[in-house]
Amino acid sequence: MSTVNDVEQTVAKQESLSSSAHRALSSPWASLAAIVIAVLWTVPTLGLFITSFRSEDDINSSGWWTGLTGPFTLDNYDTVLHGSDTNFATYMINSFVITIPAVLIPISIAVMAAYAFAWMDFPGRNFLFVAIFALQIVPIQVTMIPLLTVYNDLGLSGFQAPGGGFYTIWLSHSIFALPLAIYLLHNFMSQIPGELIESARVDGAGHVQIFRRIMLPLMAPAIAAFGIFQFLWVWNDLLVALVFGNPQTYPVTQRLGELSGSRGQDWFLLSAGAFVALIVPLIVFLSLQRFFVRGLLAGSVKG
Repeated sequence: MSTVNDVEQTVAKQESLSSSAHRALSSPWASLAAIVIAVLWTVPTLGLFITSFRSEDDINSSGWWTGLTGPFTLDNYDTVLHGSDTNFATYMINSFVITIPAVLIPISIAVMAAYAFAWMDFPGRNFLFVAIFALQIVPIQVTMIPLLTVYNDLGLSGFQAPGGGFYTIWLSHSIFALPLAIYLLHNFMSQIPGELIESARVDGAGHVQIFRRIMLPLMAPAIAAFGIFQFLWVWNDLLVALVFGNPQTYPVTQRLGELSGSRGQDWFLLSAGAFVALIVPLIVFLSLQRFFVRGLLAGSVKG
């Protein structure tokens, strides 16, 4: 019973801190600064959006602001969606097939690893955590050839894998995401009051019960925040998909890379392609933004 009360008190503390942060960020000066930043950030995006509805001749002859009143055309979008031998929907499906497992796999591993580093005592814990933290500074490009060599030796390269190359892409994205995921989730988890864990242990709860009944509910905002970061990163990735995949697994970013043509003569199609590829990440972010904000603020909880 005491454990339940401690969980409720911790959740109430998080909500109180979130309310305080909300009041600070809602001051007139903060609101004015947010409006200015939003306008400056939106103007280039608005220009790109208007340009996507203009013909090549109009784009070459005048600035995007002159196109506010038209004329508009959907030819650019038609070329983006239907101007390829491969159906654009295939690229979109490939992006979903790549992104969803590449988000779920590192999160599933990272939450357990973060709990172990934060609340379990084992030999070499600090050394391993520092080593994982240090892996964040290793450039992805440096790991490409060694990873590809390992995949080839195991018969898992993009052109050999029975699953069409998706396995190697999932594994690669998970490997690249784990250091940051473990570091962020560990920092959040280690700030949960120790009295809460001790109360659960007094009530007879083991590590599995503490992790499942206490940590996971409290970690939901942080997990959602990292999930959004990882989704956007994987969805917009091209390098990993090209190196470890094959033409049957290429994502939507591959189609965007082909839009401008072999010599860049169709560059005006890039604005329409950018907004087609932007639809899914925009929906994801707008749908989960409240979890994203809570996840950023939740790390301020102290015992």
